[in-house]
Amino acid sequence: MPQHTAGAGRYAPSPSGDLHLGNLRTALLAWLFARTSGREFLMRIEDLDRARDAGSGARQLEDLRRIGIDWDGDPVLQSERGADHAAAIAKLAAAGLVYECTCSRKDILAAPSAPHAPPGAYPGTCRDRSDAEREVARAAIAPRLPALRLRAPEGLRSLDFADLVLGQSRGDIDDFVLQRGDGTVAYNLAVVVDDAEMGVDQIVRGDDLAPSTPRQILLQRLLELPTPPAVEYAHVPLVLGPSGARLAKRDGAVTLAELGDRGVTPDVTRGWIATSLGLAAPGETVPVSTLLKRFNPAELPRTPWRWDPNATD
Repeated sequence: MPQHTAGAGRYAPSPSGDLHLGNLRTALLAWLFARTSGREFLMRIEDLDRARDAGSGARQLEDLRRIGIDWDGDPVLQSERGADHAAAIAKLAAAGLVYECTCSRKDILAAPSAPHAPPGAYPGTCRDRSDAEREVARAAIAPRLPALRLRAPEGLRSLDFADLVLGQSRGDIDDFVLQRGDGTVAYNLAVVVDDAEMGVDQIVRGDDLAPSTPRQILLQRLLELPTPPAVEYAHVPLVLGPSGARLAKRDGAVTLAELGDRGVTPDVTRGWIATSLGLAAPGETVPVSTLLKRFNPAELPRTPWRWDPNATD
C-alpha cells in the first residue's frame, strides 16, 4: 500500500528528438517510484534549449502513453515559466549572490583551477571584478552578453545528500551558471524553481545527473524552498549501447518508432525494460499494473543495463 499521501514525482523530457530505450526506462522508473509511494505523477516539457525538434514533444508524450505511463493534469511547458525563473534570479541578486561572467568555455578550460577544485570547476575569474572591470569585460565580448553565475557561499561549496539508489552521496559546488549569455535560464535554476512550484518532492532521473544535485540543493536553500529530506532523490543507472557507451541513436533501432518498424510492439519493449529491472522474466510481457505490484526500490539493479539489439530480436 502507498505510504506517502502528498507531493508528486515527475518526468521532464527535453523535446530534442524521440525518446530512446534509456529515456523510456527512466520514465517508467520515475512513474513506478511515484505511483507506488502514493504520489501524483506530473509531466514537464523542458523546452528552454534552442536545440528543439518541432513536434518531438507530442511524440514523446504519445510514446510514454504507449508503454503504459499516465500522468496527472496537463504537461507543463518550462518555456512558460519565465517569470518565476526571473524572480528567483532577482532574489539571489538582491542577496548579493549573482555576478556577471564573460568567460567562454575555452577561457575556463585554459584558466588554472582553484586549489582542491574538481576538474572543470569554474575558477572564479569574474567573481571579484570591480564595476569598472566589469564594464571593460562586457565591452570586450559585445555584442555577446555576459552570463550570470551564482556566487556560491564559501561554507556551502560541498554538500551531502541521501539518494534512494546511490545511498549517501556528496558533491562539490562551484560558481555555476544561472543564466546564459543568450538569456536562456540554466538547467539547475529552472528545475529547482519548477519542481518547487509544481509540488514535486520526489526526483527520479539518470545517475549522470547526480553531480548536479548538490548545486540544486544549494539553490533550494538560498531560495528558501523545500530541501532533503523533504525532497527525495533517486538517481538510476543508465542504459548503455553495445559498445558500452551511453545509449544513443547511432546504436540502431532504439526508439519505439524504430522498433515498431522491426515488428517490436510497445508491450514487448516494456517487457524488455521490465526484465532489465528484475521485474519480469526474459520474454515475459507484463502490464504496468503488474509492475506496480512487483516494484521494490530496494531490489533495483545498481549497475547500467547494456542493451544488445541482437539479443532482443
